Amino acid sequence: MNYFPNVPTIPYEGPQSTTPFAFKYYDPDRVVHGKPMKDHLKFAMSYWHTLCAGGSDPFGRDTMARDYGQEDPMARAKAKADAAFEFMQKLSIPYFCFHDADIAPEGKDFAETRKNFWEIVEYLEGKMKETGIKLLWGTANCFNHPRYMHGAGTSCNADSFAFAAAQIKNAIDATIRLGGQGYVFWGGREGYETLLNTNMELELDNMARLMHMAVDYARSKGFTGDFYIEPKPKEPTKHQYDFDTATAMNFLRKYGLEKDFKMNIEANHATLAGHTFQHELHTAAINGAFGSIDANQGDSMLGWDTDQFPTDVYSTTLCMREVIKAGGFTNGGLNFDAKVRRSSFTYDDIALAYIAGMDSFALGLLKAYEIEEDGRIDEFVRNRYRSYEEGIGKEIKEGRATLEQLEAYTLEHGEAVMESGRQEYLESVLNSILFRGV
Repeated sequence: MNYFPNVPTIPYEGPQSTTPFAFKYYDPDRVVHGKPMKDHLKFAMSYWHTLCAGGSDPFGRDTMARDYGQEDPMARAKAKADAAFEFMQKLSIPYFCFHDADIAPEGKDFAETRKNFWEIVEYLEGKMKETGIKLLWGTANCFNHPRYMHGAGTSCNADSFAFAAAQIKNAIDATIRLGGQGYVFWGGREGYETLLNTNMELELDNMARLMHMAVDYARSKGFTGDFYIEPKPKEPTKHQYDFDTATAMNFLRKYGLEKDFKMNIEANHATLAGHTFQHELHTAAINGAFGSIDANQGDSMLGWDTDQFPTDVYSTTLCMREVIKAGGFTNGGLNFDAKVRRSSFTYDDIALAYIAGMDSFALGLLKAYEIEEDGRIDEFVRNRYRSYEEGIGKEIKEGRATLEQLEAYTLEHGEAVMESGRQEYLESVLNSILFRGV
């Protein structure tokens, strides 16, 4: 069955194209700085928002049909997989990501749920062999079910903790079987609403215990990929334990997990934390924890996680500049954790949204390399800190300066002479590169 009958195999037609179903900037095989564009970007389809989201919100029910013509839950799961691989082939998307609950229906108990899950994992494995499409990373949905109302790894109920661990074990096994090189912990409900009923220390200790269990188990099964934390500051809980990259790094270092975990940075989560996407990526990179990206954007006029498709080329350019400076992706990639708007309810809209997002990141990649080649911004930053390359600054940088020495230096040299940060000039340089040729 053709689930996207109006969507052709999407060609690259170039920036002048007006064809809706065509890439304007994403040319998968175009070589950019020594490797194909597809290898720089490593696009992935999110199974959940792409194939499962029905358009519901707190004020309205579903607006989108996502039953794939099947009433039986297992038949629907297989039809959904068929639709997924048709879609990825048509858009030349080489990877996908999943939660366990996305791909298979829940059964009457855990045993039946596990049976359903493994039947669909086997089905996905067959589709992957047919198409060559790969798994980027897997994860378990330990936040949606009522058993996780108080959290999963941080639950006050040991049975909920055990259930989450069982889900995670199977999701890790599936990730390994399907060749994924990443496993994500997104603490959807790993946080609290009030300290009046919360033992924060025990909750954090237990979360770390669960992560250590996962690492030990996966490594014992031969998993050599990365584990990721996906920071988010709020929503659904008011105080989430993975607030931002810096908070997550503090957690990892406290519990000795920093060697196995990196960050899966989501743009919209950065916004909710009061940071820019660029800031979160940079913080991860300078802490040796740059891993993967959930590509989307938020809305500055809305205070929640809107998960819109990324079309802001300023954001994608600055994102890809950080990716380039971090040395590019290894096990990670760009997963479109984004959903079409509630009123964009057709299957065609999904394809059009992905085209827009993929083009935005392709253009961002090209412009990021133009910034590097132009060199003015990097040169300005180097010059701004040049006082640390000689004299007293070099002694400070190398850890040789003492307070007494710095006091004597200040007495001798007097007041510091300041220089402008020239933010507005640098922003105009960025504009001149983004809109070069206009």
